[in-house]
Amino acid sequence: MAERIKVGVVGVGDFGRQHARIYHGMEEIELVGVFDTNPERAQAIAEQYQTRALDSLDHLAKAASAASVAVPTADHAGVGCELLRRGLDVLVEKPIASSLAEADQLIETARQGRRILQVGHTERFNPAVTAAAKVVKQPLFFEVHRLGVFSGRSLDVDVIFDLMIHDLDILLSLVPAEVEQVHAVGIPVLSPKVDIANVRLEFTNGCVANLTASRASMDKVRKLRLFQPHAYISIDFSRRDVLVIDIGDDVSPDGLGPGLPSGLQLRKLETQPEEPLHAELRTFIEAVRTRQPGPANGPEARRALALAEQVAAGIAEHARKLPAGVSAAETRPGQGG
Repeated sequence: MAERIKVGVVGVGDFGRQHARIYHGMEEIELVGVFDTNPERAQAIAEQYQTRALDSLDHLAKAASAASVAVPTADHAGVGCELLRRGLDVLVEKPIASSLAEADQLIETARQGRRILQVGHTERFNPAVTAAAKVVKQPLFFEVHRLGVFSGRSLDVDVIFDLMIHDLDILLSLVPAEVEQVHAVGIPVLSPKVDIANVRLEFTNGCVANLTASRASMDKVRKLRLFQPHAYISIDFSRRDVLVIDIGDDVSPDGLGPGLPSGLQLRKLETQPEEPLHAELRTFIEAVRTRQPGPANGPEARRALALAEQVAAGIAEHARKLPAGVSAAETRPGQGG
């Protein structure tokens, strides 16, 4: 068995504690410690996952060769660059940073030190997305809904950088073209930030995508539907499954619904029963071991952030047309994880 990789976790709030949980269960990993600005929280997580609560970032950098960074987004660049300069490979939570300039700092620091930089776009590692990517050939139209009930979490960041950025990242990974036009609207509903947003993206190859993200809805919906020549593909992120309707030789309802017109077939793609975050961290560790960047690396995450900022700018432009008192607060990545 190869030597175990020494990994630490910086920030063990809602996101970081899940990183610690998964690292604790990975045989190829030695979870050498966790660090958090809240010592009591760090100690509790350390005891739960049988590791050490380290009292400084310096001590963690000395103990580990790789680290997950799950601190507020405003601190991603500072903490991430410090660890990269100290020779650690780093996975930072999404979005990569609070600005494109800070994202560039992270990417350049990783490049200079020949370090691995990965970003926590967890939905990219959803088994349904992984399976669907194998059959996506020429996407022409997307309809995406990521809706959730109001929880009071991450209210210092708007819905674009909290939820929609997941789908922006996935679209950029599936469409082999640049975004040409962005038409966006969004409003605050239950917080000072944008709580519901809709955007229409037009790509240079003619592909069009409609996305809606909300954290002020009655139901939780996590679905992406795409259309390409001779096929309709439906991804359910929550169920982690993929349904495909395409041209076949005969009717194939497969117990999944009513019979289809002759010539069409309905099939359910095989997916791996793996938690998306586990797949994300496993991919990070593989990149650390092989020294080959994987999906959701620094440049890819920067591209998602750049598109999210375009969406935010579109919403800000639309907000100027709204009646006084309705305009949303400034849309920025803020401090979400």
